[in-house]
Amino acid sequence: MEPIHIVLLIILYFGVLLGISYFTGKSDSNAAFFKAEGKSPWYVVAFGMVGASLSGVTFISVPGWVKDSQFSYMQVVAGYLFGYLVIAFILLPIYYKLNVTSIYQYLYNRFGNTSYKTGAFFFFISRVLGASFRLFLVATVLQYFVFEAWNVPFVVTVVLSILLIWIYTSRGGIKTIVWTDTLQTLFMLASVGIAIYFISDELQWTFNDFFTAPELQAYTSTFHFDSFLEKDYFWKAFFGGMFITICMTGLDQDMMQKNLTCKNLRDAQKNMLSYSLVFIPVNLLFLFLGALLFVYAEKHGISVPVLDGKAKTDLLFPEIALHAELGIGLAIIFLLGLIAAAYSSADSALTSLTTSFCIDFLAIEKKPENAQKAIRKRVHILISGLLVIVIIAFKYLLDSSVIDLLLKAASYTYGPLLGLFALGIFTKIKIKDHLVWLVALISVIITFILGNIPAEYLAGYVFNYELLIVNGAITFLGLILIRTKHN
Repeated sequence: MEPIHIVLLIILYFGVLLGISYFTGKSDSNAAFFKAEGKSPWYVVAFGMVGASLSGVTFISVPGWVKDSQFSYMQVVAGYLFGYLVIAFILLPIYYKLNVTSIYQYLYNRFGNTSYKTGAFFFFISRVLGASFRLFLVATVLQYFVFEAWNVPFVVTVVLSILLIWIYTSRGGIKTIVWTDTLQTLFMLASVGIAIYFISDELQWTFNDFFTAPELQAYTSTFHFDSFLEKDYFWKAFFGGMFITICMTGLDQDMMQKNLTCKNLRDAQKNMLSYSLVFIPVNLLFLFLGALLFVYAEKHGISVPVLDGKAKTDLLFPEIALHAELGIGLAIIFLLGLIAAAYSSADSALTSLTTSFCIDFLAIEKKPENAQKAIRKRVHILISGLLVIVIIAFKYLLDSSVIDLLLKAASYTYGPLLGLFALGIFTKIKIKDHLVWLVALISVIITFILGNIPAEYLAGYVFNYELLIVNGAITFLGLILIRTKHN
C-alpha cells in the first residue's frame, strides 16, 4: 500500500471524527466538556471504553509480545475482571455520592488539600506517560511505514498526530469522546477479527485448525504455577492485574470521567460490569492474532522489523498487514483499526488531563463561566504541547515492548494513589495532611529500588506487576505513621 493511500485514508477517517465533533460540540460549556452534562447512555460508554482501554498499545504491542510471553498475559487479564468488580461496587458509589468532577476531590474531602494535590499530581504524571506511550507507538508505525519515505521528521509526525486530536476534542471534550470512542472501538475490533480471517485463510486453516494446529500451540502457553520466584507466576500476575485495573481504571480520572457522564450510579455500574465481561474475550482475540502473525512470518520468511538498530516485535503486525501479499483489504482494515485504537485512548487522555489540571490545580470552578472557558482552552493547548515533548523523548529512551513498559510505569506512578484511597475508604484514620507528598515520594523511591535489585540478591525472586501492590502498601503504612492523635 502506497504512503499516499495511507495519508488519504487518515484524512477521510478524521473527517468522520470532525463530523461527530461538530454535532456533539455545539454546546461549548464546561458542563459538556467535563461531564457531558450527565446524559451519556451507559451502553455507549461501555462499548467505547473497550477501545479506550485497549488502545494502540494493545492493538500492536500485545500481538508482538506473544513471541516472548506467549499467552501468559491472560493471567493479568483474569485479574482485571476482579478489579472491575471493586470499581463497580466500591469506588463508583463514592464518586456518585460526592458528585465529583475530578475523582481526586474525594481526597480533599477525606484528608485535606495536600492529599488532594498529591493524588492529582500522580494521576497527571501517570496519564501523561500512559498517553505518550500509546501515541509514541502509533507515531512510530506511521513514521516507519509512511512518512519515512517522504523524509518527514519524526517530530512533524508527532505534532500532526496531536494536532488532529486537539482539533476534534477542543469544543465537545468528553461529550465528543463518548461517541468517537464508540466508533473507534467498532473499527478496532472489526479489524482484528478480519485480520485473523485473512491470515487464517492464507495459511489454509479451517476453524478447527485455528485451535489445534501444532504451529499455533507453540505460542499458547498461558498459566504458570511452577515457581513463585518466576516473573510470570500466576498469582503474581493475577493480583498485579487486579490492582493495575483498580488503579489504571478506578483511580484514574481518564477512565472514570467517562463513567461519571452516565445518568446515575446504577447506569455507571451496568456500564462497568458489561465492559468487564467483554474485556477478557477481546484480549484473547489479540493474543490469537499475535500467534497467527508469528506462524505466518515463519512460513513466509518475514523478519521482525528493525528500527534504530533494534528488532521491534511491535512492528510485526503492521509489517505483515501493509507489506505481505494479503491484499489491499487487510491493509485498509489494519490502518483503520490502528488509527481507531490509538486515538480512542489518546483523545480521552488529553481531555482528562485538561479536566484534572483545570479542576484540581487551577480550581476554575470558582471562576466565572467565561473565564473558565478561556482557561480551559489554553490548558488544552498546553497539555497537547507537553504530550508532543514526552513522545519525542521516548524515541530516544525506549527499547522494550511498549505494553510491558506501560504496565511497569503504572507500578510506580499509581502506587501512591492506591495507598491514599485504600486508607481513606477502609479506615477512619486521619493524617497529617501536609506530610502526604513526602510519604508518596519516599514510597516511589523505595519501590523503584526494590524493582531494580538483581534477582540473585533476592533468592532468585523476580518482581513483576505486583510492584504496584508493594508501592501501595508502603504508601498505606507510611500514611499510618503520620496519623494524628485524634482519629
